[in-house]
Amino acid sequence: KHLSVFSGFGPFRQYLVNSSWEAVKELSKRGLGENIDLRIMQLPVVYQKAKEQVFMIWKTLQPLLTVHVGLAPSAKAIIILEQCGKNKGYQEMDACGFHPEGGCCMLDGPEKIESTINMKTLWKNISVEGIDIIFSRDAGRYICDYTYYASLYYGNGRAAFIHVPPLSKPVTADFLGKVLQ
Repeated sequence: KHLSVFSGFGPFRQYLVNSSWEAVKELSKRGLGENIDLRIMQLPVVYQKAKEQVFMIWKTLQPLLTVHVGLAPSAKAIIILEQCGKNKGYQEMDACGFHPEGGCCMLDGPEKIESTINMKTLWKNISVEGIDIIFSRDAGRYICDYTYYASLYYGNGRAAFIHVPPLSKPVTADFLGKVLQ
């Protein structure tokens, strides 16, 4: 079996229920087939803690792939497939009121790291009824982008990031779980 880890994020700001975590929990009920050992993890919306947990995923579990799922508050019924993570520009405060020193994720890291997964090809070859899927090269310079960069760094590019919209009447946790699957 190939080990894959999916992560979602905990509550932040007005999002007391984070759609990313709800989607990941739904995915875990469905699974990804017999050959995939699926593990899930909730990450806090805190730069340092999220980075430490990502490091531990790669160090202790050594998955084939890690997929991070985050909430894009501005997205309405849109799934965003992110191609790369950026190292600098993290000035926005996290849930604990902190941001990384110098706005940087890894002091010795490159400016950006691309996923080994071609998200553009995935985007071109996937369609889900009732939701738009778009391709992006900018995950937004907050915890999502920061976590993605750290995971690409520690996992030698073997990570993916998917932004999901907030929960709504048409966009339920069950629906997002199906989309992730």
